[in-house]
Amino acid sequence: MAIREGKTRTDKYSKSPKGKKGGDFSKFKKKVNPKARPMGKSAPKKTVKEEETTINMPTDGTMRLNKYIAHAGVCSRREADKLISTGVITVNSKIVTELGFKVQAGDKVHMDGQLLVAEKLQYVLLNKPKGFVTTTDDPQERKTVMDLVAKASTERIYPVGRLDMATTGLLLFTNDGDLAKKLTHPKHRVRKVYHVYLDKALTKVDMTKIVQGFELEDGMINVDKISYVDGDKNKKEIGIQIHSGRNRIVRRIFEHLEYEVTKLDRVVFGGLTKKDLPRGKWKHLSSSEIDFLKMI
Repeated sequence: MAIREGKTRTDKYSKSPKGKKGGDFSKFKKKVNPKARPMGKSAPKKTVKEEETTINMPTDGTMRLNKYIAHAGVCSRREADKLISTGVITVNSKIVTELGFKVQAGDKVHMDGQLLVAEKLQYVLLNKPKGFVTTTDDPQERKTVMDLVAKASTERIYPVGRLDMATTGLLLFTNDGDLAKKLTHPKHRVRKVYHVYLDKALTKVDMTKIVQGFELEDGMINVDKISYVDGDKNKKEIGIQIHSGRNRIVRRIFEHLEYEVTKLDRVVFGGLTKKDLPRGKWKHLSSSEIDFLKMI
C-alpha cells in the first residue's frame, strides 16, 4: 500500500495540500516471510558473577571507563561521566572520579557495590503487535514487549522509546546506551513514519491545519510530511512522518481535530522498515543497518 497524490497521480506517492510537506513514503504493506524467526518465551535472567568479567577489549587491552559503563547497559557515556564524577564507581575496590580513566581486561568495576559486566552490544528490531505494553516490568502484570524478545539476546536489552499498548509496528531494542539516547533525542530528528487509520475522512482543511502546525497542551507540534494513503478512496488512511517523541503525539494530533484513530502502525523508524518482518517477530540488525543508525 502506498500513499496517493492529493490531486494528481504522477507517481505512487502523495502530496499534502498546496504541495507542502507531501509524501515520499515507502509502501506500507510488505510480504510475510514464512521463514522469519519465531517468537520465543521468556528466557531466564542472567546471573552476574564475579568471574564474568571477560569482555571484548580494544587491541591495546584498555577501554575508557565511561564506555565500559555504557556497555554494561547502565546509561550513555555522557551520563556515565556524571556517575564517575559523583564517586559511585570503583575499579578494583578503589573509587575513581577521573574522567578519561581507562580500565584493563580483568579489572572489576562496581557501581554502588554492584558488579558491572560490559556486554556485547545487541540491536534487535521487533514488529510489535497490539496488546503489549512497552516496559521492562509491568506492576499490573500485563503482557510486555520484553516477552516478545526474550530469546533475542542473553544480554539485557531495552526498548528505545515506546509504542502504546494499542499501537503496532517497529520498536528497537538495544543495550547501546549512547545510540538509544541519540535516537530518542529530538535534536537528531529521527524519522518515524506511521500509517494512521481514522474513523472518518480527513478533510483537506484539517490536513492543511496539520501541515501548518498547531498548539497542543504541551506545546507546538509540527509534522514533517503528511498525505493520503494511495488506494484509499475514503481518505480515512493517512501517512504521517514525524520526528517528535512526545507521548501519544500522533493520536493527539488527530484527537485535537476531533478524529478518532482506530488503528496506528509505525512502519518506518530511523530508516528501518518492516520488510520481511511479520507482526510479532523480531530480527537482529545487520551491520549495515547498525552503521546507518549510528550515522544519524
